[in-house]
Amino acid sequence: MHLRAQIPRNDIQRLVAAWGKPGTATEGQSHYPTDFTRGIIPIPCHSHNDYERKVPLYDALLAGCISVEADVWLRDGDLLVGHSENSLTPARTLRSLYLEPLFSILSHQHASEISKPRPSENKSYPFVDKVRGIFESDTNVSLTLLVDIKSDGQETLPAIMQQLEPFRSRGWLTHTSNSTLIPGPLTIVGSGNMPFAATEFNEGHTRDIFFDAPLAAFWGENPDTSGPVRHTAFDTSNSVYASADFLEVVGRLWHGMLSPAQVETIRAHVQAAVAQGLKARFWNTPVWPVRVKDHVWDVLVKEGVGLLSVDDLEGVRTRKW
Repeated sequence: MHLRAQIPRNDIQRLVAAWGKPGTATEGQSHYPTDFTRGIIPIPCHSHNDYERKVPLYDALLAGCISVEADVWLRDGDLLVGHSENSLTPARTLRSLYLEPLFSILSHQHASEISKPRPSENKSYPFVDKVRGIFESDTNVSLTLLVDIKSDGQETLPAIMQQLEPFRSRGWLTHTSNSTLIPGPLTIVGSGNMPFAATEFNEGHTRDIFFDAPLAAFWGENPDTSGPVRHTAFDTSNSVYASADFLEVVGRLWHGMLSPAQVETIRAHVQAAVAQGLKARFWNTPVWPVRVKDHVWDVLVKEGVGLLSVDDLEGVRTRKW
């Protein structure tokens, strides 16, 4: 019966079986330019230390992650990617692992679209009629590339800015223009040794590298008001994320469960970030046992965290969102 089911018995079955094959009338009709992410649903997760995966970037995109992370070191004028200096190799660079693949993907997404010159008050960016994100199921979603600067920030940032120019010239970067946030298919966030004061220096008062604000500093008692601390320096004009080390802010779990006090700590930090328009992100969350990891994920999602910082992509794929 199984073999009989594989043998076309009518013209429709023959057409379906041969659809898109070379030499048939339907050759070239089985593929769309946007098929790259067909069927992938974007989910609010961040691929922590993404460069350590077997296939950097692509594994995260396949899971639907809307944010990926790369640690960069400036060496001999190039940006090498790795967790430590001992892990660096000239073959693994920010350009080769992330920027070139992303440029190729976005080029396919925008193959049929026309860019027009932006008005003279902002010459840094072209005007794009329609900007399409990477995920075909929701083209409004911007992919975030979090660049964790490990070398000297003041020396490394100009190299990052230079390598982003192909995206900038096509209007593909999320940026601000005269305090107005203009979404793009790719959002760049600087972390680690990223110099906060150096993020706004483009022509036309634009910003296209945003800051990873210190979430741990967002909550505490203000001695002047006996209320919570509010860090007004960090908002949507200069930052996207507010991040913190889970173990430092929340602490370890006893008996595999978060205590009420720990849940309140999470809630307070998330609300403080949201008040500034930022996405709260906790890294260094538990990864084992699985039930503990899942418990923490459930609480973080329930309390409104902006996105999960994950190491376990398989767990993300199977999670009911």
